[in-house]
Amino acid sequence: MSALFTIILPVFLVIGFGYVVAWRGLFSPSGVDSLMKFAQSFAVPTLLFSSMAKLDLGADFRLGLLLPFYAGAFASYFLGWAGAKYWFKRPPADCVAIGFVCLFSNSLLLGIPITERAYGPDALDGNWTIIAIHSPLLYTFGITVMEFTRARGSGLSVGRVALQAVSGVLKTPMVIGILCGIVMNILMQAGLVMPEGFWGAVDMIARAALPAALFGLGGILVRYRPEGDMMAIAMCCVCGLIIHPIITFGLATAGGLDTAGLRSAVLTAAMAPGVNAYLFADLYGAARRVAASTVLLATALSILTIWMWLAILP
Repeated sequence: MSALFTIILPVFLVIGFGYVVAWRGLFSPSGVDSLMKFAQSFAVPTLLFSSMAKLDLGADFRLGLLLPFYAGAFASYFLGWAGAKYWFKRPPADCVAIGFVCLFSNSLLLGIPITERAYGPDALDGNWTIIAIHSPLLYTFGITVMEFTRARGSGLSVGRVALQAVSGVLKTPMVIGILCGIVMNILMQAGLVMPEGFWGAVDMIARAALPAALFGLGGILVRYRPEGDMMAIAMCCVCGLIIHPIITFGLATAGGLDTAGLRSAVLTAAMAPGVNAYLFADLYGAARRVAASTVLLATALSILTIWMWLAILP
């Protein structure tokens, strides 16, 4: 019970605070949008830049950590895609968007603060390793599948569609932050020394990232009303909150992953789909209602599933 109040509750209270003030009209929708623009386009990419620059790239990129997490993620995608196609008979673009909701966990805004509060800041190396390829890999996959789905019968070449997908991914602020951080890491390994004032400024912006993003996330969730498509929404919640972490836990345990890596992989897998899952659906005008409602309901339900995993993990 103590984990619920000391680890999980503070994170969700910040989200809840943002939800309440936006719901009561104390924080305007334009203000929420501006805050999220700051968080997602500047503060969070700066946090990712800082983390990637300081990550031990050689030691932390382990197949035993990444394979269980991403195997669970892609299994969730294909289950969600198949359920949308064969069970709910949704159009092809909707199937891809629903699969993407099942695929994309909120690894940063929820995974980092929960893991840090549970196990301390020194336990985050595995989280940062997963996050380093999370957005680039999953956005590339999602955009590529969607572009090929939409291009079917249009006469566009494979190269043209692939170029559109890569171009879309490289324009994402969080991907830019990750790539710049990796470049800085390589330069520092080669002997580059940045002044303390530079890192002081980076740290100031990075420290604002998670509180601002969590508060803004609460304000954004006010707009997502659960309505209709409840069976599809329930399927997405099951894939994201149950199937993904169970597969990750099983594969990581069978592969003998160390305790720190197991915690990072499973807790990250157990996070609800993030707002980016809705933004992907909104970008293509596909399954918006399913994506929006899943983000809201799964975020609320994840309080219980995270509590369960904290009790199970060593």
